[in-house]
Amino acid sequence: MLVTFSSVPATFAEFSALPQTDLSKPENTCAMFLLALNLYTKDKDAGVEAVNLLRGPRPLSNYDIQFLRDRLRDKAYLPLAYFDGATPENNYTPSQPLTLQVLTDPRPQDVEDGYLRVFLKTAGADSPRPIKLRRKGENWYLWEYSSILSGIRIPVKDDPWA
Repeated sequence: MLVTFSSVPATFAEFSALPQTDLSKPENTCAMFLLALNLYTKDKDAGVEAVNLLRGPRPLSNYDIQFLRDRLRDKAYLPLAYFDGATPENNYTPSQPLTLQVLTDPRPQDVEDGYLRVFLKTAGADSPRPIKLRRKGENWYLWEYSSILSGIRIPVKDDPWA
């Protein structure tokens, strides 16, 4: 499943106006999550608002917000590292237009009804990272995504050993 963006939103208004806010497609939820994280690195309040949109009826708690802050501190490159073309060597600068490949779950039988697990690949890790989504009505909302925020290889520009 591919999701493509012509630009990266700089505000919550731009974010919420994207056609990919159609969360009936699970790949849109995943891709929008990465853009929400990127927005968070620029404007924390707008980023929280964007993530809350993707979490549906379960907004971020103070603990969740602290988790985002801790995982993204000094790692503004992390959200865009999952898009095509982003590598440690090019400091995780994705190709244009932004394209995200959402991989299907090789073991869907391990996930209970009403949930979906998909995977995102980054050149900064050896294996794809899971995201778990939960369905409510026609839409897919973020449920579990901590692996996306796990550390990846640092960009070459920040690596003193490169």
